[in-house]
Amino acid sequence: MILNEERKAEYYKALIEKRSDYEGVFYVGVTSTGVFCRPTCPARKPKYDNCEFYETAQQALLASFRPCQRCQPLSHPNQVSDIIRLLVEAVEVNPEKRWKARDFQALSIDESTARRQFKKRFGMTFVEYARARRMGLALKSIRSGGKIIDTQLASGYDSSSGFRDAFSRIMGAPPTLLDDSRILKATWLDTQLGPMVAIADEKELYLLEFVDRRGLEREVERLRTRLKAAIIPGQTAPIQSIERELTQFFDGSFTEFQTPLHLMGSPFQKSVWEQLRQIPPGETRSYADIALALGKPTAYRAVAQANGANQLAIVIPCHRVINSDGGLGGYGGGVARKEWLLNHEKARGQYD
Repeated sequence: MILNEERKAEYYKALIEKRSDYEGVFYVGVTSTGVFCRPTCPARKPKYDNCEFYETAQQALLASFRPCQRCQPLSHPNQVSDIIRLLVEAVEVNPEKRWKARDFQALSIDESTARRQFKKRFGMTFVEYARARRMGLALKSIRSGGKIIDTQLASGYDSSSGFRDAFSRIMGAPPTLLDDSRILKATWLDTQLGPMVAIADEKELYLLEFVDRRGLEREVERLRTRLKAAIIPGQTAPIQSIERELTQFFDGSFTEFQTPLHLMGSPFQKSVWEQLRQIPPGETRSYADIALALGKPTAYRAVAQANGANQLAIVIPCHRVINSDGGLGGYGGGVARKEWLLNHEKARGQYD
């Protein structure tokens, strides 16, 4: 991989800042130690002159670098720790359990370590994760006709006000107001370019975004408010479908996204998103090109706004839209990811 100085400086800056949006974009070989690392490696950062950058782990190995023991670049970029895996499994064995300090001690797990690792990976502490799972079961019980008092007690709350408060914080509405509300499930998906979050009901996919996308929390809140929906951890058929298709997309065996989508936008926005889906993989269009295709040649700024409002990354390929001068332009998931996606698609001639 031959880089110009500008690109090398870009990658070094991402390395120093531990930028998660560069995961899968490059690996760094450190000549002073003989190891190669991910961009987010927690180890002390090398000097600029001691860094060599590679597109793949294989290239770094062929250059005689050995994998770093701290960031483990040959494992999945977002592989969960043993602590997270053990605790998630424990929640599934007894999802209605309210965790105490002694429960962590019984598993030989430090409670503060569990809190820190869950917060870093899921954006919530372990206790919050377990509570969300417990509340998801409570919601299911209420919607299937269970009495609120029975659900309250089964969830481990002796106080009805405490149950309502906890329920409202997680679900966005107290239990008595959710009878006609939609239920959406949210799942964390690991990908080659970093973790994504998928949100869907039992029929359609509503949101697919990189976890570190700026403003993701606001997107999720708008989705919940607009639909008057409860969003809880869980799996649905559309989430399972998009997970399979993303795996195919990244490993190069992809043909076409078939997961049913729920598009939330104005008629104009939906028309722009449909144009995006018609751009063949490996090709790009400018905002002006799309405006012209819509019969509104002066609406390129509105096209750009609609492009930015897309909540289904990769599936609706807003990464295939560039500036009229050939520049990459912006991308919610980060410009480095945009460039990687375009190069990946250009290199995969089997895509339809």
